Amino acid sequence: MRKRSILFLLLSTLISCKQQQMKTSSNFEHMFENFISKEKFKKDNTIFYPGISDEKLKPIVTDLINQSAKDFQNIAKKGNATEQEYQNAIETGLKRFSKIFLELDTEDKERICSYYEELMDIVQLESSAGHLNNFIYGFDPSK
Repeated sequence: MRKRSILFLLLSTLISCKQQQMKTSSNFEHMFENFISKEKFKKDNTIFYPGISDEKLKPIVTDLINQSAKDFQNIAKKGNATEQEYQNAIETGLKRFSKIFLELDTEDKERICSYYEELMDIVQLESSAGHLNNFIYGFDPSK
């Protein structure tokens, strides 16, 4: 009897640790295409964003954000994406900004994160697992 209890506990633990598949909207392709095609890093009074701090960075940061959108899109196309895959994509995408990170001001970094939040909304991902906080602040203040 004791062996069955241990086996049940072990199996329950393994099942609960398995990554849950994400449910993605049926029109995610259209949503990603709209995201990729829209102009980014322009002045937006609704979120108090003054626009990119240095115009020469605009095509660079736009391309980096769009690469992340394509990463998300490719993960979603698989049809069995997990939260971890999207969180890994966020981490990878944010690392792409490392070469220009010091040239970005705080508002630009916050805007980058808000674009990631838009991508997360498309796939209904609730958390970046601290990656966005690490990007802006250098640590996750929730820890």
